[in-house]
Amino acid sequence: MALPVNIEDLLSAKKIESERIEFKKGWNPLKIMQTMCAFANDFHNLGGGYIIVGATEKNGVLQRPVVGVPEDQLDQIQKEIVEIGHKIVPFYHPIIEPHKIDEKWILIIWAPGGQLRPYKAPLSLDKNRKEYAYFIKKC
Repeated sequence: MALPVNIEDLLSAKKIESERIEFKKGWNPLKIMQTMCAFANDFHNLGGGYIIVGATEKNGVLQRPVVGVPEDQLDQIQKEIVEIGHKIVPFYHPIIEPHKIDEKWILIIWAPGGQLRPYKAPLSLDKNRKEYAYFIKKC
């Protein structure tokens, strides 16, 4: 499934409100899983949100050129996104799309509001810790 928005419009926040976009400089599975969970809960019914991995922002504006994600890590990260989706309760799977910009790869994760809300996610990826929390994104 393709993203429901033009990627250039998304990156410039022309069609999507900035509170629905999170920029992540690098791959941090715990933080990204918790953000996916918050967007899946879609507290304000805005249609979820987008996580842009490999990019930074300043005052909500994408900083160019992007930091990027190494091309040889794209497949592995996408597999890990599926794995962390299984850690969210109930299971949640976002739409993932790699995109090349500024001669570097970024990973766009669209996390629409889920149909089985509310969702909760672990507070840690440590297998010995079983604490969960409900995450929401407040505007």
